[in-house]
Amino acid sequence: MSASKQTFFWLGATVLLLFLIALLREILLPFVVGAAIAYFLDPLADRLETLGLTRLWSTILIMLVFGLFVVLCLVFLLPLLVDQLIDLVSRLPGYFQSLRDLSVSYLERWFGDRWTSADIGLDGSFSELAGKATGWAGQLLGSVWSGGLALVNFLALIVITPVVTFYLLLDWDRMMQHISDWLPRDHAETIRRIGREIDEVISGFVRGQITVLAILGVFYVLGLTLIGLNFGLLIGLGAGLISFIPFVGPVVGFLVGGTVAVVQFWPEWQWVAAVLAVFLVGQFVEGNVLSPMIVGDRIRLHPVWLIFALFVFGYLFGFVGMLLAVPAAAAIGVLVRFGLQAYLQSPVYRGSAKAGQKKP
Repeated sequence: MSASKQTFFWLGATVLLLFLIALLREILLPFVVGAAIAYFLDPLADRLETLGLTRLWSTILIMLVFGLFVVLCLVFLLPLLVDQLIDLVSRLPGYFQSLRDLSVSYLERWFGDRWTSADIGLDGSFSELAGKATGWAGQLLGSVWSGGLALVNFLALIVITPVVTFYLLLDWDRMMQHISDWLPRDHAETIRRIGREIDEVISGFVRGQITVLAILGVFYVLGLTLIGLNFGLLIGLGAGLISFIPFVGPVVGFLVGGTVAVVQFWPEWQWVAAVLAVFLVGQFVEGNVLSPMIVGDRIRLHPVWLIFALFVFGYLFGFVGMLLAVPAAAAIGVLVRFGLQAYLQSPVYRGSAKAGQKKP
């Protein structure tokens, strides 16, 4: 098969795959989550095999421990998070009104009678903002419920995902070997090399980033809880979990936590400063200690590229697309670097005279 036919074949296969993902995105969630969990736990299963356990017993042991962890989270943690989320949404209008009253009092103190004429405009702005914020929060909860966590899909996650994870984890190495055997013979080694690089980027980011997010979430929760901030569990855990999006986690935590702290503690500004310090310290430790030590610089995923991939895949494929965005961004990045390297070594870049020598 000529190079042009091979190119069209793989482009066609990619387009078909994307079409199938878009067509089946409503039912793919438990399978994608199961595959992600199996991929994350595969090194642990390999490690247990080296210690003498069979693959079957390694998989059973891992699934029992992981299942116990999930059950404990569902029983003890999820109800608290749901209660705090509902309570926070219901209090949003009151929080905005409190911010409005606090702002007006200080503006009147600073500007005196000159502020009276602008007071009505600010009142309307805060009322409108409070209504929009409550509406946005309700729409967000509704879209999450209808788009990815509706009752049927939630039950599918509970029932189907463990089954998918078990069988994929059990057969992971065997499946990878079969895929390796199916590669085109002329390019098998090149594809394997690219696959190993993609796996290194994905594993370095996903496994490393999950560890970083867990540490950040625990730090934020403990810090905000010790300060006594309302909804400290929800705000801290939420900020930690979305920190895989560069700068978004700490910024959201900073804004939400700071707003709740101002309404709750003001005029005791030291507690507001303490809440903001928790996020500043967390961001500093994450950027200068945790990520360099755990994730490292080998993943080569630019923050802007990662954010763009999350937006694009989330827009095209919904919640499933957001789960696929990181591995897709990693794979595309590796393929682009491979193509760029091939281009820099080709006659198209070097010139047709002597492709093997650099031109002065």
